[in-house]
Amino acid sequence: MSLVDKLQTIKRRHEELAQLMGQPGIDGKEMVKLSKEYADLSPVVDTVNAYESALAEREDLAEMLVDPDMKEMAQEDALRLDKEIPTLEEKIQLALIPKDSADEKNAILEIRAGTGGDEAALFVADLFTMYKGYASKQKWKLEVVEASESDIGGYKEIIAEVSGASVFSRLKFESGVHRVQRVPKTETQGRVHTSAVTVAVLPEAEDVDIVINDGDLRIDTFRSQGAGGQHVNTTDSAVRVTHIPTGIAVAIQENKSQHKNKARAMSLIKTKLYDMERQALDDERAADRKGQVGSGDRSERIRTYNYPQSRVSDHRINLTSHNLDGILTGDGLDEVVEALIADDQAAKLADLSV
Repeated sequence: MSLVDKLQTIKRRHEELAQLMGQPGIDGKEMVKLSKEYADLSPVVDTVNAYESALAEREDLAEMLVDPDMKEMAQEDALRLDKEIPTLEEKIQLALIPKDSADEKNAILEIRAGTGGDEAALFVADLFTMYKGYASKQKWKLEVVEASESDIGGYKEIIAEVSGASVFSRLKFESGVHRVQRVPKTETQGRVHTSAVTVAVLPEAEDVDIVINDGDLRIDTFRSQGAGGQHVNTTDSAVRVTHIPTGIAVAIQENKSQHKNKARAMSLIKTKLYDMERQALDDERAADRKGQVGSGDRSERIRTYNYPQSRVSDHRINLTSHNLDGILTGDGLDEVVEALIADDQAAKLADLSV
């Protein structure tokens, strides 16, 4: 299908949606669905209309450019349109990229210590600080769901819920192995050590995304361990939920209320099942495309943070930044995030043109 045909299809669908929403007696749920699609298409249609107007105006100017009396006046408009038309074409091409249905969702962020022992646990805390700072910059809300502290500080693992506008679309490329190279505080001879931390970013599932049969769940209660106030070790407030068919298990003990812990655990179970479904679909779609950014392979080393050289390297897109301090506060993370998004869009545009 040519670009012109695609644009006309979009405009026809936009008009069709307007007519469908105007029908009497339309179901409320259907109206919400139609309204969302209409709202998503509206800016695309506006761009298409501007593009078509620019093309028509440029065509009219072609006649004026050969008229000696009109040529000088027409040249200025022609130069403007020659810059404007490619920009509009690029905006349209980006709009035609298939959308990830999870992009607008909130996300569950999981950071776990890998190789490197105590040093890896300390770097978990550093990465959590980075994402916390980035969330603040984006005006997102970040709430810790579960945390397991290490003996010398840092975390063996920390899980947080990040909510706000387009959270998953900006964090989804963070999944993978993050490697740190630095001199640990306990190192007496100044040697640089390499440690690793795994990051998983999961789109938060909604009730409509995943339906779980009660018979597929095993729910156990137990007493909370570690710091947590007067209720710790006195009541069975902690909850472990196991999804029997997959073996996925989630234990939550952050709240004093067993009911709240169970609700949080169920939410995480749904999110993990939803992510499994998305991963299966992504693997299927990406089978013929090598080096895909955002494949979600959390066993792959994606980034290195080198302290001696104040360098951050993202290995998927050969990006190197010497703004280590800025990135680790979250203020400079957009440099990496934007580059990953741009690379992903370029790959998808290349797929569209095949």
